[in-house]
Amino acid sequence: MNQTYMKEKPVLGLMLSLSLPMVISMLVNSLYNIVDSYFVAKISEDAMTALSLVFPVQNLVNAVTIGFGIGISAVIAFHMGAQDSRMADRAASWGLAFNTLHGVILTVGCIAVMPAFLDMFTADAEVAGLGLRYSNVVFSFSTVIALEISFEKIFQSVGKMAVSMFSMLCGCIANIILDPVLIFGLGPAPRLGIEGAALATGIGQCLTLAIYLVIYFVKPLPVHVGWKHLSGARELAGKLYSVGIPAALNMALPSLLISALNGILAGFSQVYVMVLGVYYKLQTFLYLTANGIVQGMRPLIGYNYGAGEHKRVKKIYRIALAMTAVIMVLGTVLSLLIPDRLMGLFSENADTVRAGAEALRIISIGFIVSSVSVTTSGALEGLGKGLPSLVISLLRYVLIIIPAAFLLSRLAGASGVWHAFWVTEMLTAAAAFLIYRRQTEKKMAGN
Repeated sequence: MNQTYMKEKPVLGLMLSLSLPMVISMLVNSLYNIVDSYFVAKISEDAMTALSLVFPVQNLVNAVTIGFGIGISAVIAFHMGAQDSRMADRAASWGLAFNTLHGVILTVGCIAVMPAFLDMFTADAEVAGLGLRYSNVVFSFSTVIALEISFEKIFQSVGKMAVSMFSMLCGCIANIILDPVLIFGLGPAPRLGIEGAALATGIGQCLTLAIYLVIYFVKPLPVHVGWKHLSGARELAGKLYSVGIPAALNMALPSLLISALNGILAGFSQVYVMVLGVYYKLQTFLYLTANGIVQGMRPLIGYNYGAGEHKRVKKIYRIALAMTAVIMVLGTVLSLLIPDRLMGLFSENADTVRAGAEALRIISIGFIVSSVSVTTSGALEGLGKGLPSLVISLLRYVLIIIPAAFLLSRLAGASGVWHAFWVTEMLTAAAAFLIYRRQTEKKMAGN
C-alpha cells in the first residue's frame, strides 16, 4: 500500500484527517473517565477518594504500555517513510512481543504493591478497602491493555486513525453502558459496587482489542506482525526502547506528581485529595483531546523526517501547536465560567465543591501556555528524540512543580499547590521552546 500521501498532501488537511478521528476518540475516552468517576462518586465520597488514590498506579500501567507503544509507532513510521517495509514489520512484531511482556509484569507487580501503596496515603480502613477491591480487578486486565495499545499504535503508524477511533469508541461506549449496570446491579446483573466499575473498564478494553484483531486479519495493513519477523532483536530493541522508555517515563511522571501532591494535600484535609483526583478526571477532556492531535502529528512527523521532508516537519509542528492551543482556550473559558458546576458532578458537599472550584480557577491560568510543552514533547517523540522530550516532562511534572507546590503550600496553604500548576506551565513552556529549537536544528542538520 502506498503511503506517500503522507508527504504529498497539504499539511493542514492531513493533520485534520489524522487528528480528528483521534480527537473524537479521546473525547469519548474522556467522557468514559468522567462517567466512571461520576457513578463511583454515587457509591460514596470514600469510594471517589479511593479511586483518586488508585489513579496514579492505574496511570502507571497506561504510561508503560502507551509510552512503549509510542516507540513502536515512531520506529514503524520512520521505516515506512524510508521505504523499508522489512524493518517496519520487524519493529511491529518485536514491539507487540515486548509490550505483551510488560503487561504481564504490570499485572503481577501492581496487584502486589497496592496494599502498601494505599497505606501510605490513608489511614481510613474503608477507603483503603475500597481501593483494594477496585485495583485487584482493574489491574487484572493490564496484559489486555498492552496488547490493545500495541495494535492501536501499529494502526496509527500507517495513518489508520479511523480504525483507532472506531475501536476505542466501541470500548468506551461499552464501558459507559456497563458502569451503572455492574455498579448498581441493573436488570439481571449483580450489584458489584466499586468492583463493577473496574470490571466495566476491563470488558471495554477487551472489546477494543477484539475489534483491532478482527480488522487486522480481515483487512491487511502495509505493516505486518508475525513470528517470521522476529529477527534482529538487539537492533530493534534499542530503537524501540530509545523512544519507548522516555515516552513511558513522560507518561508515568504524572503518577509521581499526583502521589507527591496527595502527600502534601493530605496534610491539610482529605477533601483536597479528592479535589485533586476530580481535577485529574476533568482535565482529561483537555489533555486527552490535545493528545489526539499529538497522535495525529507523530506519524506525520516521523514519516516526513524519514523521507527527508524537513520543511513539512516544521509546518506540521506549527499547525499542531495552533490546534492544541485552541483546545486549551476552550478549557480555560469553561474552568473560569462554571468551575462549581464541574465539581458538582462529583460531590454534593458544599465545602468540597467550593474548594474544587477555587482549584480549577487557579490551575486554568496555565492551560493555554501548556500547549507548547504538550505539542513539543509529542513532536520530539515523533522525531525519535525521546530524551529531550523526557527533559520537558521532568520539568513539568517533577523538577519545578513538586518543589513549587511544597514551598507555596507553606505560604498559602492548599491554594499554594494550585498556584504551582500555572507557575510550572509558564517556566516549562519557555524551556520547551528552547529545547525544541536546539534539538530540531541538530536533528535536521544531522540527517
